[in-house]
This record gives sequence, structure tokens and C-alpha cells, in this order.
Amino acid sequence: MSEKNPAFIKALQSFLQPSQLLLDEPMKLHTTFKIGGPADYLLFPSSAEEVGKILQLLKEYDIPVTILGNGSNVLVLDGGIRGAVLKFNHPMSSIRVEGTKIIAGAGALLKDVSAAAAAHGLTGMEFACGIPGSLGGAVFMNAGAYDGEMKNVVSRVRSVTSDGDCKERDAAAIDLGYRHSIYQTNGEAICEVELQLKEGDKEAINAKIADFTERRETKQPLEMASAGSTFKRPTGYYAGTLIQETGLKGLTVGGAQVSKKHAGFVVNTGTATAKDVLGLIHEVQRRVKEAHGVELHPEVRIIGEE
Repeated sequence: MSEKNPAFIKALQSFLQPSQLLLDEPMKLHTTFKIGGPADYLLFPSSAEEVGKILQLLKEYDIPVTILGNGSNVLVLDGGIRGAVLKFNHPMSSIRVEGTKIIAGAGALLKDVSAAAAAHGLTGMEFACGIPGSLGGAVFMNAGAYDGEMKNVVSRVRSVTSDGDCKERDAAAIDLGYRHSIYQTNGEAICEVELQLKEGDKEAINAKIADFTERRETKQPLEMASAGSTFKRPTGYYAGTLIQETGLKGLTVGGAQVSKKHAGFVVNTGTATAKDVLGLIHEVQRRVKEAHGVELHPEVRIIGEE
């Protein structure tokens, strides 16, 4: 926690509702890992215009900003996050279908976008049906699963710069690669995403979604808090397979555990701290390197202060 700026808070309160501004809010309440210390300012913008105003104020008052989607794929450290966290969820989750295109807010959940596509007989988003993230977060890290990825379907992204200016880019300018996009380094906030899908057979689309859902439910530890897959896929290997072959399923550090169901996931057994998770990640990395000579790198974004 740090000292708050009354002038900054007053400026925010001039256009945000009380529910859109929380002070010293524990991030464990806002991440799928259910871990994380307090954010100085936690903000829930409801439009691109509000995002622009917030980012301008942050620049004016020299307050750092962290941008989050649904709070999946992140580990917030136990000391929390200094400055402001912009979290995109329900207020910016509209989804509209125009022909074979879907235009949706950054806060729309991937499962809802996938369901909307299926309902309109559009194919291309089936892979995302079970990814526990928001659309903006999925573009930010080019999320993928089951041989699909955002790179294949994103056609245009609208974002806001730190100066509050709106930017629009087509897919080629976003530099989507393996777990990468330009938004990881340019400091812009993704506000709206346009997806280009294809007409498909509703029955086949729904069958694919059912298949992917069954695979997830039987193989992944969905019943426990996690950030999703913990490690990036090393070239030529699968992280989960390497970890399992090293005999690390069920390995624990404090309340953090290598899932007994899928070794590629570190889960929170209920009392895990970020320190526990980091300790377990480092131990897994050490043992896998020792056993297989392969270096594992976290896919999970680690943010905040220890």
C-alpha cells in the first residue's frame, strides 16, 4: 500500500461511479489464481472514452498503470501493485455479430465470444471455448489452444494510448506471434477487437466445442484455482510432459502444488501465496533442467511487488 493522491482520486470521481474505483483492493479477489496483494487503485472503465480519460490522468499525475483482462494468466505478487490497475470486465463486454465478423469489447469473456460465434454458425473461435480469459487479454498474449490461436481470427484492434488517443490497427500491424503482441511493449490499452470468422455448419461447430470442453474437463484441474498453463511450450517438447516425466506431479511448496491431474498447471490448494508459487516454479525449472536439459519459461505474467 502507498499514500494516495487526493487530487487524482477527486479527478477520477468526477466521471467514474463509486463501484468503478476501489482503493487498496486485494488482487486475490480479481485473479483466477486467487492470489495477490492490494492494488493502490483498481479501476473498472466502462468505455474507450473513460479509458482515455483515465490514462491521461495517470500520465498527468505520474502514476504507473497495469492493464488486466479477466485476471487469468497472471500471478500478482504478495506486496500487491503500486499505482493503478485497469481491469476490463463486464462494463466493456459487448458482443455484436455483423455478417461473418464479431466486434466485441476487450472485457468480453472468450467463452461468450465463442458461444456467440457458434450461435450464428460462425467457425474459427471453437478453440477458445474453455480459455478462462477476456478477449483483450487473449489478443495481448495471442492466446491459443487445440491448434487454434487469436492470430488466425483477429482482423482489427482498437486501443487507447497513454495520451488518451484512439488507435486502430489491422492484424498485420499487431505482430501476433507465440504468446506475443505489440501491446506487451507499447503501453496501449486494448478496448475493442474485431474478429473475421467463416460461415460453418452449426452442428459441426457445436460438436467441436463439446469435444474441446470434454477434453478440458477430463484433463485439466478446472476445479482448482490457477492461472492456466504455467509454462510456455519449449521447442520440440510439451512442458506438462517434461514435468510429469520428472516425477513432479503433486509436488508442493506451501499452498502451491503441481496439479495431480495435469502437470502443466500449478494450482492454489487454498492457502497459496505468490511466494509459494514462485518457489514451486523455480523448483520445477531446476529439476526439469537437471533431468532433461530443457529450460522452462513461465507463460504466466508475474506482476507487482514482493
